Amino acid sequence: MKLTRNIDKLGTGGLFLTAILSPCCFPLFAFAGSAIGFGSAELFGIWTIWIFQAMVLITIGGLYISYRRHRGINPLILAILSGLLIFYAYHFDNTDYWTYYLYAGMFGLLIATIQNYRRNKMQGTCDTCTTYNGKPVELQSTLTCPDCGHKKTEIMPTDSCVYFYECEQCKTQLKPLQGDCCVYCSYGSVKCPPIQTGENCC
Repeated sequence: MKLTRNIDKLGTGGLFLTAILSPCCFPLFAFAGSAIGFGSAELFGIWTIWIFQAMVLITIGGLYISYRRHRGINPLILAILSGLLIFYAYHFDNTDYWTYYLYAGMFGLLIATIQNYRRNKMQGTCDTCTTYNGKPVELQSTLTCPDCGHKKTEIMPTDSCVYFYECEQCKTQLKPLQGDCCVYCSYGSVKCPPIQTGENCC
């Protein structure tokens, strides 16, 4: 769970690291690259553009995961717009101003990541989050019936495991799959609180 909470930070960090280590492609960061000993070397060569764009997608993906957990839409919207600006600069803009769009998109992603981090930290917990054994967990999980595909969003308990769950549409009695401790771990969009915190389930 810790990794999924930091995907946007990893993506943004990788984005700027790629730029710093490739000063030929990103003149704005040439000084920073020189300061750490890379001079005008092109570390990633022809792969720079693709690595850079992959980092953009990782950042947006991380912010989308954060949105699913905390419902903070503003950082996600800013990240999507910034990402589109970067892809537009790379693939559609043939003018001398394409680098301005590129840098604007980069700093837009940085702002979105910082805004998301500060929002989540200030909020502490989302509407359906709580603290379990000293760690934040998401209580809302959407169960999907494997027989009929019906989805139902439920609030998971923190004091017991749910071994059985009846689908309200087809009346199938759901049971945990082998290796899982509860129906949320098997059929839910979010696993149960003990698993989220890295502990053994009840």
